[in-house]
Amino acid sequence: MLYWLAQNMDFAGGFNLIRYLSFRAGAAIFTALFIGLLIGPKFIGWLRVRQGKGQPIRTDGPQTHLAKRGTPTMGGLMILTSMVASVLLWMDLSSIYVWACLFVTLGFGAIGFLDDYDKVTKASHKGLSGKARLLFEFLIAGFAAWLIVSQHGNTALYVPFYNGPAIELGPFYFLFAAFVIVAFGNAVNLTDGLDGLATMPVIIACLAFMLIVYLVGRADFAEYLGIPHVPGAGNLTILCGSIIGAGLAFLWFNAPPAAVFMGDTGSLALGGTIGVIAVTAHHEIVLGIIGGLFVVEAMSVIIQVFFYKRTGKRVFKMAPIHHHFEQLGWAEPTVVIRFWIIAFILALAGLATLKLR
Repeated sequence: MLYWLAQNMDFAGGFNLIRYLSFRAGAAIFTALFIGLLIGPKFIGWLRVRQGKGQPIRTDGPQTHLAKRGTPTMGGLMILTSMVASVLLWMDLSSIYVWACLFVTLGFGAIGFLDDYDKVTKASHKGLSGKARLLFEFLIAGFAAWLIVSQHGNTALYVPFYNGPAIELGPFYFLFAAFVIVAFGNAVNLTDGLDGLATMPVIIACLAFMLIVYLVGRADFAEYLGIPHVPGAGNLTILCGSIIGAGLAFLWFNAPPAAVFMGDTGSLALGGTIGVIAVTAHHEIVLGIIGGLFVVEAMSVIIQVFFYKRTGKRVFKMAPIHHHFEQLGWAEPTVVIRFWIIAFILALAGLATLKLR
């Protein structure tokens, strides 16, 4: 509705508002922020009543986390509600990219919700089996990749810092794209272990990709920068804006001490959505730089499990790596803020690749 109004309104000398993605992106940020702040208190109260004991806390985790018992989880539902509402109000819903992203958002959100629900009802931190989760995640991500490729027909991999021809993957691109979406969704999920730790880096990544999708959507800028041109990708700036607004609203309630946890419902959905945005913009490798904090968190778990199974020894005091620093004596807010700084630096590094080709 508001997208239609923006399309048919004029301002300042008769310029049509639809030409200004910045207006709709800004409106999407404030719409999602307003909705999130509006529904937050009642939503958190409802979760607290429904869940009783809240999210189960790992007994093998840092002992300081035991004080968080009783904090409700599934706060991701609040994020998704405000985000999707903003998207539906401001985005061009005729774009196939919009529906590919929303399909991943809601699909991964549903998987995360089932996992959170299983944890709460069984009073266990285990949730759904890993194999079942991965199976459904790959099916959802694979279908989204097919939708995207069916629109622009490009199955090439673009390498940053390299000005030569792109690497044509052909049918293997679908598997690669699905892997990127699933891997990033789970990386964000693993990072969400401290109050506010995952939320701000997600916001920072979306700020970076807001610029990237705008540039790849413009033929003139894409040609000048030597990056792939994806017609229509610029509309995803509104999706990025919606995530930023919803994330800021959630961070208001998730700031230490958290009144609510994001849960798998939010972290899996947000990570998957950023992954599919990167696939749409053909900046999959750049995603690994911008989202490097999430990559390190996921790799710390893989390394820990790999070496422990083979040697019986741990590389880190505890994984994911944010717990390692807690075990070293860093206070939780110290870990969170320093990781935010790292995320910001990595985002700048990822944006720097746009001209270094």
